[in-house]
Amino acid sequence: MLDQVAQKSKFSAYEYPHYIKYMGSKTKIMDFVIDGINDVYDGGMVLDLFAGSASLSGALRNQVAVHSNDIQEYSAVLAASYLTAYSDSKTPSSEEILGKAERIVKEHLHVVTDELKYNNIDGLENFNEVEKSNRYLIELKFDYDYHLFSKNYSGTWWTAEQCIWIDALREVAEQYKRSPVYPVIISSLMYAMAYTSQGTGHYAQYRDAKTISSMKDIMIYRKREVSHYFNRKYNDAIRDIPESENIKGHKFTSLDFSDCLESFDGGTVYADPPYCFVHYSRFYHALETIVKYDYPELQIKGGRIVKGRYRENRHQSPFCIKTQVGNAFERMFQGVRKSQSNLVLSYSKNGMIDIEKLEKLALEILGRKYELDLLSRDYKHMTLGRQGDRHRDVEECLLLAKHK
Repeated sequence: MLDQVAQKSKFSAYEYPHYIKYMGSKTKIMDFVIDGINDVYDGGMVLDLFAGSASLSGALRNQVAVHSNDIQEYSAVLAASYLTAYSDSKTPSSEEILGKAERIVKEHLHVVTDELKYNNIDGLENFNEVEKSNRYLIELKFDYDYHLFSKNYSGTWWTAEQCIWIDALREVAEQYKRSPVYPVIISSLMYAMAYTSQGTGHYAQYRDAKTISSMKDIMIYRKREVSHYFNRKYNDAIRDIPESENIKGHKFTSLDFSDCLESFDGGTVYADPPYCFVHYSRFYHALETIVKYDYPELQIKGGRIVKGRYRENRHQSPFCIKTQVGNAFERMFQGVRKSQSNLVLSYSKNGMIDIEKLEKLALEILGRKYELDLLSRDYKHMTLGRQGDRHRDVEECLLLAKHK
């Protein structure tokens, strides 16, 4: 029944709340992406193979069954926040959640001693002393559970007090683990983390205050309240995301792309792999950690924990490695062909592999059973950089492959 309804209709881009700042997000060209999906879709599920911030799940909600996949687990939580149905009568209010978190915070605020507070900063040297004191918490032992961010991240992207709030909200979220609203709580916490962070939107490295000007800018974020941003986004999400009970069969997985394609029963694959040399696991490790909350080993170089506080053994994508990207695309095309799926592939002319070579590879592997087309559009790609290149002009291409 779902396939028959979907075949007669064309999808459109629904408005949806945004939870995180994300490099390469297709939000600004979502209409272009969905037009491509409409061109090839002829029934079945839509598989978002490299879901990232799960924008496609938000845009397609209530229109088709979506299988959202990404090897990073935070992506599945974001997708579930868009696609999981929940009942207003059983949904906790933000006041209820924040009230529970505040009681936990009050129990642990003794950790924030006077030398960790930003109340009476009298210059750059004093500011950096306070920052250093916050970072010293990584050397301490805590006598209570749910202290991961307080220990590992105080004085980095967040203050010790902000980290206590992050830990407290994560503890409260666990009380709703079996509730459909759980992913909305975690996603709203990710939003609060993003907009109280003193970084540029990602977590590759936090900023150091080297000048009065940079100190003042960092102080803007040091004074922000995690609870305020959580409250705003949670209420937006509960109000703006309609129930999704009319569409059944959504799936959320955290698999390698090859394994995901191996288990896919067929439909339409939307693939948006990374196309530059930077690994997303480096930029968004803090999101992976808030979801897993697994007290990970931190990466060490030269006998010291690296400044970025990265997770040890974080994922390295073959699409970001020049010597592996060609083979990665071969495996992707082979998986699409084996499942007899249609394909919409997003890629850039500035990517790790030439678009002409990519098109030739698709022709060779998909063969005569597929009709191929290539579309392009110019747009500005968000880099989340610190200098004058926060947005770069790129030409986005859609490689369309429809099974005959």
